[in-house]
Formats: sequence, C-alpha cells, structure tokens
Amino acid sequence: MPRKLVAIAPGKAGLVDYEEAKIRPNQVKVSVEYASPKHGTEVSLFRGEDPFVADHFDEDWRLFLQRETEGREAENGEGPALGNQWVGVVVEKGGDVGHFRVGDRVCGYGSIRETQILDAVDNPFLLKVPDTMPWKSALCFDPAQFALGGIRDGHVRIGDRVVVFGLGAIGAIAAQMAKVAGAAYVAVIDPIEKRRHAAVDAGADAAFDPLREDVGLELKKATGRAGVDAAIETSGNEQALQQALRGLAYGGTIAFVGWARAFSGTLDLSREAHFNNAVLVFSRASSEPNRDHPRWNRRRIAMSCWNMLASGAIDCEKIIDPVVSFDESPRAYEEYVDRNPQQSIKLGVAFI
Repeated sequence: MPRKLVAIAPGKAGLVDYEEAKIRPNQVKVSVEYASPKHGTEVSLFRGEDPFVADHFDEDWRLFLQRETEGREAENGEGPALGNQWVGVVVEKGGDVGHFRVGDRVCGYGSIRETQILDAVDNPFLLKVPDTMPWKSALCFDPAQFALGGIRDGHVRIGDRVVVFGLGAIGAIAAQMAKVAGAAYVAVIDPIEKRRHAAVDAGADAAFDPLREDVGLELKKATGRAGVDAAIETSGNEQALQQALRGLAYGGTIAFVGWARAFSGTLDLSREAHFNNAVLVFSRASSEPNRDHPRWNRRRIAMSCWNMLASGAIDCEKIIDPVVSFDESPRAYEEYVDRNPQQSIKLGVAFI
C-alpha cells in the first residue's frame, strides 16, 4: 500500500499506509516525485498546539468565535497529515480531464504522500511544470505567493531601500522579489547564519544578526540615517517588528506577513512607531478581495509567482535544503522542521 507522512503523536512523525480511491471523471492520479512541508503554520499542528482548536474564524462575522464543540477529532485515529506542495507525474486521468495528459509533470497542493488523486478540471492551482523549470522552484510556489503579497502590500518600488525580516522560504523569496521589483538596497535579517549567507548569495546587499546587532541602528547607518522605505516582516516575532519600526524611514511601510503568536508584552509602540509616522499593513496573499481588487486577486498573484519561478527570476536552489528521501522524512521532519530549524530553510523530500 502507498504511504503518507503524518504526525502520529504531538512532535512525532511517521509513515502510515493509506487506501487509494478510484479516480473520478474529473480527477487525475499523480505519482509524486518531490514534496515539501510548510515550515511556519504547519509546525503548530505537528506539536499539537493548533491555535484553532477552541476557536475558528467566522467568515460572516470576520471574527474568531468559540467552536460549538471544542476540539477536533483526528481523522481515522491519525494526527494531521504533513506537507504543503508536491511535484509529480500524471499516471492516470479521468474521462473529463482534457488539459492534462498521462506523463505530464505537474505541481499541486497536498500532503507528503506517494500518490495524489485530485480534481484536474476546476483546480487553478494544479499546474504543468515546464521541462526547464527546476523542481525546487515548483515547490516554492506557495511561499512565493505570500512573499509577493508582502512586496505588493509594502509598496516596494524602483529605487526603494528594503529590509526583509525572517529568512524562511517566504522571506528568502521576498528578498529576491524586492530586487526584481527594482529595489536599490535590500537588507535581510535572521539569527540563522546559513539563511543569511543563502540570501546574500541570491542577491541581498547586506545581512544582519538580530541577536548580535542593533538592527534598527544598522539600517539607519546603511541608509545615511534615512531608514528603509519598506520592511517585509515574515517572522511573526514582536522584536522583529520593533526593529522594523526602528529602522524604517519616516512615513515608511511595514508589511506584516508573518503568522504571529500572541505577543508577550515587549513590543513598545510609544517609541519609533509614534515618532516616525509608520504605516503598518497586515499582508495575506490568500485573503479575498485583494487590496487591489478587482485588478488583483489570489489567482493573479499565484500566476505571477509561477511565471517568475518558471523563468528563473527567483533562485530556489538554496531554499529547498536539505533534501532527504521519503523513508527518511519522519526523522528529517522532526529534526529540520521542528527541533533544529537552523539547519534548514525549507525541507525537500525526494521519492525517486
């Protein structure tokens, strides 16, 4: 039987068997070649710390409201499936599927498992992978969308000075996108040396360690005391936000992309935020309507990202690192995603 990667207990990953359903006329079956998890929001589920166990976001009220029944039962007695994106080859298709053929290499959303069966008729996020497109670039499709959302919400323009806080996949891609957008200066901030080096190799102008340097002051020094025009905050860390406010130019914009936990009380908005007329924008590429609706929506953001990734405008070679086999994925998930994230940027899983 085919296998999939799941959390078999809080903080513990494992491979379990699953039964495949027969494909319906609108579906394709894909044999997965490569996959990757989502290092940010997925980790809380893996640890059994899902922030939405007791509450849920009600789309009608636009509020978090308490669930009628607290908690959620695990499906089939298993913990949550792990994974976010995959690349594979179509091995079977239903009679209503006209856009895809057996043998096509495709990319889609889904957990880390040996096969995927999914809608191929009305699925805007199932995409053919061009022959020239590296599989690592395809696996960065999801974080690229949130990176681009941050760049657009931060109003990054030609000649701007930009800082990116947090160098997971979203931040690493955002730094490259800032350069693509014409930024004259891009600084990156992360406590993990490996991530800083990768970002500089990909084109960032400067990198700072927030554990050893006064980031806000260093940004002012690097810009002749003016500060940066835009800050893209992807870490969700309150002290990163504080330093973004310190390093921001008067009237500059912070796009807060990171999924933050509840702050502990060290953020002080009586300081630079009060004096520097900062603009703070909460950025989420998947929220509809988009800030630039009706001209922009999630689909347009997604396809813009796909085109950049396919063309090589964004280099993902050092972002998907390390790469492990599917059999090694439970141990690697625990090690690189949960316990020691400083050893990776975005874990890759190879099935071939």
